[in-house]
Amino acid sequence: MRCAACGHVFTDGYFSDEVCAEVFSSTNPNQQPGASFEQNRYVSARIVERVARYVPKGRWLDVGFGNGSLLFTAEEWGFEPEGLDLRPSTAEGMRRLGVEARCADLTTLDEPGRYSVISMADVLEHMPYPGKGLVAAHRLLREDGVIFASMPHYDCAAWRLLDAGNVNPYWGELEHFHNFSRQRLYDFLDEHGFEPLNYSVSTRYRVCMEVIARRV
Repeated sequence: MRCAACGHVFTDGYFSDEVCAEVFSSTNPNQQPGASFEQNRYVSARIVERVARYVPKGRWLDVGFGNGSLLFTAEEWGFEPEGLDLRPSTAEGMRRLGVEARCADLTTLDEPGRYSVISMADVLEHMPYPGKGLVAAHRLLREDGVIFASMPHYDCAAWRLLDAGNVNPYWGELEHFHNFSRQRLYDFLDEHGFEPLNYSVSTRYRVCMEVIARRV
């Protein structure tokens, strides 16, 4: 589906709670805490280095932390790492590695101003209502805190080339409910009280973008 007013692309319908519970009951091997830690450390270091230019210290919450690389690397920079994930086994695995982690939905947290950084790496497109995620992030961040967000960029030449070759993997991503363009993401952030500060091409996944935005 495409919104005629803003151009936002989204699915017609979302998974039920029962289906979500089944999806989150298992974890891919590459998303287990500590998986491919050396290779992922290089990718995460590039992200943390950019974020630290705007917020050099404080508590860093990573939503949907997966293999944990971003939190492990943020800790190297002196941040206090904390993870949030919907997969119980992932949260337990992270705790075994000595990092505070909870199995909970971001929108349920009630700790205003607790965090300096909230990262949502490839998360917003998975949320049925991503605006609620940004509302929660705004509430949980301190006044000068920032968010880091990454996701596929559907309005770029790389995406169009995949479409032209009929090899775009993202149209088959069953857990992706939204596709963002850079402009739509910027407008979406502005609507929810964030000022975009930095744009970059992501090295995490194919045809993805990364944005750092400050709470205003």
